[in-house]
Amino acid sequence: MTTTKKSPKNDDAESSFAIAEASGKQFFFEVNRYYDLDRINAKEKEKITLENILFIKDKGSITIGKPYVKNAKIELEVISHKRDKKIIVYKMRPKKKTRRKMGHRQELTRVMVKSIQITKTSAKSASKTDKPKKKTSPKEDNS
Repeated sequence: MTTTKKSPKNDDAESSFAIAEASGKQFFFEVNRYYDLDRINAKEKEKITLENILFIKDKGSITIGKPYVKNAKIELEVISHKRDKKIIVYKMRPKKKTRRKMGHRQELTRVMVKSIQITKTSAKSASKTDKPKKKTSPKEDNS
């Protein structure tokens, strides 16, 4: 179930955005901006679609998902694969002469948001596809 409200202000299409789940985190997506997500198994210039969308503001209307917005998607294009800057992990136990220094670089995928879409489905088309099936009973064998 989703909730839709009209915004009192008359905003342009540039102000449309969405909040979606990607790689276990929630991101604030806007069109024509790039984001660094955890490594995605995709080649460069490949299109990816996100469907776990929690919130959309599009052309003055706000849609909140419970938990996700139905019939909504975000199309992303993979720009490149890269690695984040190195972080140092240093573990030390006092008075034991135990020290351990390690580094970590997170594998990332840089993606560009191409479009944020929400499609409207009519109730008539949904009811036509859900026709009740005829019940049949198994034949009895009288031998």
